[in-house]
Amino acid sequence: MMLRGTRVLARVSANGEPVVGSDGRVEVRYKAQDAKAYRAAKRNLEPIAGEAQMPDDAVVAATAASASKTKADRAQTVAATKYPEGTVIVYADGACSGNPGPAGIGVVIQDAQGRRELSQFLGEGTNNIAELTAVLEAAHAIEDHDCPVRIHTDSKYAIGVLSMGWKAKANTELIGRVREALKPFKDLQLIHVPGHAGVLLNERADALAVQAVKTTDSPGWKSY
Repeated sequence: MMLRGTRVLARVSANGEPVVGSDGRVEVRYKAQDAKAYRAAKRNLEPIAGEAQMPDDAVVAATAASASKTKADRAQTVAATKYPEGTVIVYADGACSGNPGPAGIGVVIQDAQGRRELSQFLGEGTNNIAELTAVLEAAHAIEDHDCPVRIHTDSKYAIGVLSMGWKAKANTELIGRVREALKPFKDLQLIHVPGHAGVLLNERADALAVQAVKTTDSPGWKSY
């Protein structure tokens, strides 16, 4: 199946329906011979037409507990990070029902003035477009380019094409716009945060993105 733009193996029933565990998530793997098992929300999984099911014995035994612990540890590290005084903290996320399909973004900005949130419907798009657009809208919303800014995203793709020199085969125009929007900031970092790992503001950004997809609404920025 596809998970946020990445091919994964997902545990399914005999009729191809994702098997949801007691935690409300589906077991996924990135490779059949990789013992690390991860958990994904069913709504983020999209079947790939023509893909045949694999028998259980084609995949090595899972080490879900250790993988889950690693993800939790990474999330705790991000949540506990101390930033310089006056740092603007941003969490940006995208959601897509299908890939492509109806897409939306969620952004949370925390600074000295309080918290601002954005839930915005994008129309038809992909997960990667949504993730990039969330970062773009966050950059546009921060007027002070001199203060430290830390933008958290669970999209390794966004971080890769924006700050790690990954060569993009698609979305090149959008990537260029995001890079230009980030250039004026004197101290900006893109930080990867594990998705769906209990990091409060990241969970909120995800909820705002999903809300946009479900309601097809764009109420604009709200301050709290």
